[in-house]
Amino acid sequence: MKYNLKPITMTTTNKPNVAYWIIAVIALIWNIRGVFQYLSTTLLKDEMMEAMTEEQIALMSGLPMWHSIVFAIAVFAGLLGCLLLLLRKKLAVPLFFVSLIAILIQMGYWLFATDSMVVYGNEAVIMPLLVITVAIFLYYYSKGASQKGWLR
Repeated sequence: MKYNLKPITMTTTNKPNVAYWIIAVIALIWNIRGVFQYLSTTLLKDEMMEAMTEEQIALMSGLPMWHSIVFAIAVFAGLLGCLLLLLRKKLAVPLFFVSLIAILIQMGYWLFATDSMVVYGNEAVIMPLLVITVAIFLYYYSKGASQKGWLR
Protein backbone atom coordinates (compact mmCIF):
# COMPACT_ATOMS: atom_id res chain seq x y z
CA MET A 1 0.00 0.00 0.00
CA LYS A 2 1.19 3.44 -0.85
CA TYR A 3 0.16 6.47 1.19
CA ASN A 4 0.09 9.94 -0.27
CA LEU A 5 1.02 12.07 2.74
CA LYS A 6 1.36 15.83 2.52
CA PRO A 7 3.28 17.89 5.05
CA ILE A 8 1.29 19.95 7.51
CA THR A 9 1.90 23.66 7.08
CA MET A 10 1.16 26.54 9.42
CA THR A 11 -0.15 28.79 6.67
CA THR A 12 -3.82 29.24 6.07
CA THR A 13 -5.47 28.99 2.70
CA ASN A 14 -8.64 30.59 4.06
CA LYS A 15 -8.85 33.74 2.00
CA PRO A 16 -11.77 36.15 2.05
CA ASN A 17 -14.00 36.41 -0.98
CA VAL A 18 -14.46 39.50 -3.15
CA ALA A 19 -17.51 40.62 -1.14
CA TYR A 20 -15.29 40.84 1.96
CA TRP A 21 -13.00 43.36 0.28
CA ILE A 22 -15.91 45.38 -1.11
CA ILE A 23 -17.54 45.53 2.33
CA ALA A 24 -14.23 46.44 4.00
CA VAL A 25 -13.59 49.32 1.56
CA ILE A 26 -17.16 50.66 1.83
CA ALA A 27 -16.90 50.39 5.64
CA LEU A 28 -13.63 52.33 5.54
CA ILE A 29 -15.23 55.11 3.48
CA TRP A 30 -18.23 55.16 5.87
CA ASN A 31 -15.97 55.46 8.91
CA ILE A 32 -13.78 58.14 7.31
CA ARG A 33 -17.01 60.07 6.82
CA GLY A 34 -17.75 59.60 10.53
CA VAL A 35 -14.31 60.93 11.48
CA PHE A 36 -14.87 63.98 9.27
CA GLN A 37 -18.26 64.54 10.92
CA TYR A 38 -16.64 64.36 14.36
CA LEU A 39 -13.82 66.72 13.36
CA SER A 40 -16.31 69.19 11.86
CA THR A 41 -18.41 69.26 15.03
CA THR A 42 -15.34 69.88 17.18
CA LEU A 43 -13.00 71.96 15.01
CA LEU A 44 -15.50 73.81 12.82
CA LYS A 45 -18.19 74.27 15.46
CA ASP A 46 -18.52 78.05 14.91
CA GLU A 47 -18.81 77.67 11.14
CA MET A 48 -21.44 74.94 11.52
CA MET A 49 -23.46 77.02 13.98
CA GLU A 50 -23.70 79.90 11.50
CA ALA A 51 -26.00 77.70 9.40
CA MET A 52 -28.13 76.53 12.37
CA THR A 53 -31.34 77.81 13.89
CA GLU A 54 -31.38 79.09 17.47
CA GLU A 55 -32.98 75.83 18.63
CA GLN A 56 -30.29 73.74 16.93
CA ILE A 57 -27.53 75.89 18.45
CA ALA A 58 -29.07 75.51 21.91
CA LEU A 59 -29.30 71.73 21.45
CA MET A 60 -25.72 71.34 20.22
CA SER A 61 -24.33 73.72 22.87
CA GLY A 62 -26.14 71.80 25.59
CA LEU A 63 -24.47 68.47 24.82
CA PRO A 64 -22.14 67.39 27.65
CA MET A 65 -18.39 67.01 27.05
CA TRP A 66 -18.59 63.24 27.57
CA HIS A 67 -20.90 63.07 24.52
CA SER A 68 -18.10 64.43 22.34
CA ILE A 69 -15.60 62.01 23.91
CA VAL A 70 -17.90 59.04 23.25
CA PHE A 71 -18.38 60.30 19.67
CA ALA A 72 -14.58 60.35 19.21
CA ILE A 73 -14.24 56.82 20.61
CA ALA A 74 -17.00 55.59 18.28
CA VAL A 75 -15.55 57.00 15.07
CA PHE A 76 -11.86 56.36 15.73
CA ALA A 77 -12.45 52.79 16.98
CA GLY A 78 -14.58 52.20 13.87
CA LEU A 79 -11.92 53.65 11.58
CA LEU A 80 -9.17 51.58 13.18
CA GLY A 81 -11.43 48.51 13.00
CA CYS A 82 -11.85 49.06 9.26
CA LEU A 83 -8.13 49.45 8.70
CA LEU A 84 -7.50 46.22 10.63
CA LEU A 85 -10.28 44.50 8.66
CA LEU A 86 -8.43 45.46 5.47
CA LEU A 87 -5.23 44.06 7.01
CA ARG A 88 -7.17 40.91 8.03
CA LYS A 89 -6.38 41.30 11.74
CA LYS A 90 -8.55 39.82 14.51
CA LEU A 91 -8.19 42.98 16.58
CA ALA A 92 -10.82 44.49 14.26
CA VAL A 93 -13.55 42.55 16.11
CA PRO A 94 -13.11 44.11 19.59
CA LEU A 95 -12.59 47.54 18.02
CA PHE A 96 -15.92 47.25 16.19
CA PHE A 97 -17.48 46.18 19.50
CA VAL A 98 -16.06 49.25 21.28
CA SER A 99 -17.32 51.44 18.44
CA LEU A 100 -20.78 49.85 18.65
CA ILE A 101 -21.05 50.38 22.41
CA ALA A 102 -19.90 54.01 22.06
CA ILE A 103 -22.44 54.57 19.26
CA LEU A 104 -25.26 53.10 21.35
CA ILE A 105 -24.36 55.43 24.25
CA GLN A 106 -23.98 58.47 22.01
CA MET A 107 -27.11 57.89 19.94
CA GLY A 108 -29.15 56.78 22.93
CA TYR A 109 -28.40 60.06 24.66
CA TRP A 110 -29.08 62.04 21.47
CA LEU A 111 -32.46 60.37 20.88
CA PHE A 112 -33.80 59.97 24.41
CA ALA A 113 -32.14 62.60 26.62
CA THR A 114 -32.29 65.65 24.35
CA ASP A 115 -34.97 67.47 22.35
CA SER A 116 -33.34 66.35 19.09
CA MET A 117 -36.59 64.98 17.67
CA VAL A 118 -38.41 68.24 18.42
CA VAL A 119 -35.61 70.36 16.92
CA TYR A 120 -34.66 68.21 13.91
CA GLY A 121 -37.81 66.16 13.31
CA ASN A 122 -37.40 62.81 11.52
CA GLU A 123 -33.78 63.65 10.64
CA ALA A 124 -32.92 63.23 14.32
CA VAL A 125 -33.93 59.56 14.12
CA ILE A 126 -32.96 58.45 10.60
CA MET A 127 -29.20 59.00 10.75
CA PRO A 128 -28.71 57.57 14.26
CA LEU A 129 -30.64 54.42 13.29
CA LEU A 130 -28.53 54.06 10.15
CA VAL A 131 -25.31 54.52 12.14
CA ILE A 132 -26.44 51.94 14.73
CA THR A 133 -27.41 49.47 11.99
CA VAL A 134 -24.05 49.81 10.22
CA ALA A 135 -22.17 49.42 13.53
CA ILE A 136 -24.09 46.24 14.39
CA PHE A 137 -23.44 44.87 10.91
CA LEU A 138 -19.70 45.63 11.04
CA TYR A 139 -19.31 44.01 14.44
CA TYR A 140 -21.08 40.79 13.43
CA TYR A 141 -19.49 40.74 9.98
CA SER A 142 -15.99 41.03 11.46
CA LYS A 143 -16.85 38.37 14.05
CA GLY A 144 -18.01 36.05 11.26
CA ALA A 145 -14.88 36.78 9.22
CA SER A 146 -12.79 35.85 12.24
CA GLN A 147 -14.70 32.60 12.74
CA LYS A 148 -14.18 31.71 9.06
CA GLY A 149 -10.44 32.13 9.54
CA TRP A 150 -10.19 35.21 7.33
CA LEU A 151 -8.63 37.25 10.13
CA ARG A 152 -5.29 36.44 11.74
